[in-house]
Amino acid sequence: MNILFIAPHADDEVLGCGATMAKAAKDGHNVYVLICTNANNGAPELFSKDLMVQVRNEARIAHQSLGVKETFFQEFPAPMLDQVPQFRITKEIVKVIRQLNIDTVYMPHRGDRHVDHTVIHDCAMVACRPLANNTVKHAYAYEALSETEWGEPTAANAFIPTKYHTFSVEEFEAKLHAMECFKTQLYEFPAARSLEAVEALGKYRGSNVSAMRAEAFEVLRDID
Repeated sequence: MNILFIAPHADDEVLGCGATMAKAAKDGHNVYVLICTNANNGAPELFSKDLMVQVRNEARIAHQSLGVKETFFQEFPAPMLDQVPQFRITKEIVKVIRQLNIDTVYMPHRGDRHVDHTVIHDCAMVACRPLANNTVKHAYAYEALSETEWGEPTAANAFIPTKYHTFSVEEFEAKLHAMECFKTQLYEFPAARSLEAVEALGKYRGSNVSAMRAEAFEVLRDID
């Protein structure tokens, strides 16, 4: 399988899918990551060029530890994707899907607090439309700590898991090791974006399905 993990910002993909990425790579699938933004292009007063170089290097190291075959970086301006025509973002996602002959896509949950996540979700869904020439057969949404749980508390924004990937404690360690690479993104517990919180969510999602650890997803489309 050719699997693409789409993230608005570097580390979203590991927060939501790190264990899934590692297990898929170990099972022999081709795992790819697409990071859609460069925050220095959107808010240089907040995100310096040096910081973005560091974040991208952290992402490469994290992805290498998970067995990712290749990481793609795009230059759309975070945190202001809502000001970019969505067809332009969609067009670039489509290019990657076609180039890699992708059959499975993981994308952020639409109800996340950060508007960049909503935009990337919408663009990815357009890119994954089941047209006759589209290779994507499976599309899933992942949850990302400090984004998904902070969304507006409405039914439309609720993350409702309908698919679980389960892991042993040892398998889940790969996700924690990858998150450790993001020195610029991690905080001390009880921050949501901490190693303790990542493990706690893994335990909780595991308990949902009587497993030691798990990652949860919403099934957006599943074509056999």
